[in-house]
Amino acid sequence: MQLQVLLVAGTHGNEINGIWLFEEWEKSFFLINTHGIKTCKVIGNPQAKNAGKRYLHSDLNRSFREESFVSFEASNFEEIRANELVKLYGISGENPCQIALDFHTTTASMGSCLVVYGRRGADLALAALIQHKLGLPIYLHESDKKQTGFLVESWPCGLVVEIGPVGQGLLNSKIISQTKLILENLLEQIQQVKHLNLSFPEKLIIHRHIKSIDFPRDEAGHIDGYVHSLRQSKDWQPLKKNDELFYKLNGETIKFEEDENYIPVFINEAAYMEKNIAMSLTKRELWDFQQAWEQSLIDLIN
Repeated sequence: MQLQVLLVAGTHGNEINGIWLFEEWEKSFFLINTHGIKTCKVIGNPQAKNAGKRYLHSDLNRSFREESFVSFEASNFEEIRANELVKLYGISGENPCQIALDFHTTTASMGSCLVVYGRRGADLALAALIQHKLGLPIYLHESDKKQTGFLVESWPCGLVVEIGPVGQGLLNSKIISQTKLILENLLEQIQQVKHLNLSFPEKLIIHRHIKSIDFPRDEAGHIDGYVHSLRQSKDWQPLKKNDELFYKLNGETIKFEEDENYIPVFINEAAYMEKNIAMSLTKRELWDFQQAWEQSLIDLIN
């Protein structure tokens, strides 16, 4: 089977920088250096993009669940679209791809980072190559039963690229440049693996998801406090006990009360308010690179 990489932008319709880059790429074949890797470019949620919304009925990036592929609502566009993408580009699809790269933006001050779901060897190996090349943080999202059904999990290997901060529906030159840079480096590293020209690091830095925390709420469930000014835009910076988290207009400050020095990410992400997430807490870990990860990626690509 010929190696193909699925490139997705606009999984959320109001994250438009990747969409714009892909559309410009269609006009100029040489805009992106693919390093000889065959790609399939798709807009994840075209109807939401046209409507200027994150999604129409439900979050597409939570719609790739096995039960949805068996039985889905014909009226739910995102479930229909998830089925369609897997049938078209899944490993057993009409135009099969072995790797999926899903490009997102965030309103949080995350800079550029990679998101890995679970501990699949090929995912970790590819993420390690990019961290070694570009120094990007790796956010390992796992053990969160409320957050499942991510697009890249439906392919044998898949990474999410998150870049921010940028407002929803806003084009930004830095975000576009970073998207192009990371995209080209990912394809370059895949090409290097294909030709067994490997340079894996001995270690990789992981920010492992521990939990997410909600905004403070009153008895009726309404948000009655906001992210403290000393916490806003402090993604990737360790929390210490008694650090400020939230502030209420009555003068009350809610502080971090745990002894563990967790590291917050996606602080005050606009799209996560509906998910009752004010920020997620991670633990920074240094992992030894495993030979088995390398072999998983090599076997998949070759």
